[in-house]
Amino acid sequence: MIAFLDGELAEAWPTQVIICVHGVGYLAQIPLSSFEHLPPVGQRVKLLTHMVVREDAHLLFGFISAAERDLFRLLLQHVTGIGPKLALAVLSGMPVSQFKAAVVNGDVAALAKISGLGKKTAERIILELKDKVGVAAAWEAAAAGRHDGAGKVNDALLALISLGFKQVEAQKALREVHTPNAIQETDELVRLALKKLA
Repeated sequence: MIAFLDGELAEAWPTQVIICVHGVGYLAQIPLSSFEHLPPVGQRVKLLTHMVVREDAHLLFGFISAAERDLFRLLLQHVTGIGPKLALAVLSGMPVSQFKAAVVNGDVAALAKISGLGKKTAERIILELKDKVGVAAAWEAAAAGRHDGAGKVNDALLALISLGFKQVEAQKALREVHTPNAIQETDELVRLALKKLA
């Protein structure tokens, strides 16, 4: 298993790179999110990798950050019907923190916008990853300082969890009281959700 590549960036395209390590060129497929953070060709680069061994090929996938590689592995190992190509499409279509927030908030519409991902696959991702991504992602989304509607729902979710409610029941109550197009403050969402939970 190849854990990472550390060498000179020989060639770079939006979907793949060639990294020269001690005279050997390694071809790795990458998401757009990693491509955006690559140094210029000829510079040194370290790429975290995941290797997929199939009957007909050994494929190497590269990532600039551990968060990207972790999400790639999570999708491959825990979501039925998602292979490397679709996992790369997910990473190319949305930042990791935004993806986690969408899963935590059950935002099917946001996930379904990713190229190659339909509504059913988005629903399956949420169903199969919700417990894996969990509360940690909600804290990450809150720390990112989002002040839009989704950010306020996320803050309300964290408040309800801190009051001792289970994540699943808190999310269900928030879905029932949240009006997508209305401007609702966090305290109002918490108050309405508490009435539902009482």
